[in-house]
Amino acid sequence: MMKKKAIIEYFLPILGYIAVIVLFAIIVTIFGEGVTTFKEYSLWKFLTGISWRPATSPPKFGSVPLLVSTLIVAGTAMLIAVPLALATAIYIAKLSNAFTKEVLKPIVELLASIPSVVYGFFGIVFMAPLVQKIFHLPIGQTGFTAGIILAFMALPTIASISEDAITAVSKSIEEASLGLGASRAEMLIHIVIPAAMPGIITAVSLGFGRAIGETMTVLMVAGGALGMPHSIFSPMRPITATIAAEMGETPVGSLHYHALFALAVELFLIVVVFNVIAEYYHEKFSHMGKV
Repeated sequence: MMKKKAIIEYFLPILGYIAVIVLFAIIVTIFGEGVTTFKEYSLWKFLTGISWRPATSPPKFGSVPLLVSTLIVAGTAMLIAVPLALATAIYIAKLSNAFTKEVLKPIVELLASIPSVVYGFFGIVFMAPLVQKIFHLPIGQTGFTAGIILAFMALPTIASISEDAITAVSKSIEEASLGLGASRAEMLIHIVIPAAMPGIITAVSLGFGRAIGETMTVLMVAGGALGMPHSIFSPMRPITATIAAEMGETPVGSLHYHALFALAVELFLIVVVFNVIAEYYHEKFSHMGKV
């Protein structure tokens, strides 16, 4: 037993270091290729330009339309997914009976294992025509449609982790609040959810990462328009879809090639900023819970 324990203690740090090295290599590669763009193309034009036209002469690599599309699609997904996921988590953790919990939780977690291309086909075949019909649009493949599909993709992650966080709240705290005269709803809203908030914030952070980093679904459902989106119901092409659509036909080492890596850097920085904010509130609620 001691020998097995020693082997595990020896290999676990190695695996951790490998993960750090791989992450560092990815960051170095992305930044190295992306920053090369600005030796030939203005950083200011890249950050503020409203036209992405790599095939024109001279080419235009304005990232604003792609960035706005990304934020619209991911923001729509989170606005839909977070309330639904929290409601699902609360119901499974605190309101359902044992049988319902045993049935619902595996079903919710199963949604996370469905391939993104399946969600994409569902969006094209069912959701896009439905959105087109309800809102009387010329085309159903819009940022709103992509946001709905991404919400269903992010929901299992948020719901599952949030449910674990809510379940982990001490029963004694719940019983104390009920003993002091709080109703069940007041106990859930004012005691359980604040106590589970660090875990819920982590869940939302992971869900946001899933939504903003998804490629295949937005490539299939968002509409693919490169212009500046005028509304949430406009066809659009987020950063991930642009990289996926253009990288395969772009000559390695060209300005267009490096500009796509610059888009990846921009997306990476967005995720980092969001995670820093999430970590701040995670620590804030953690300290509040210890008081």
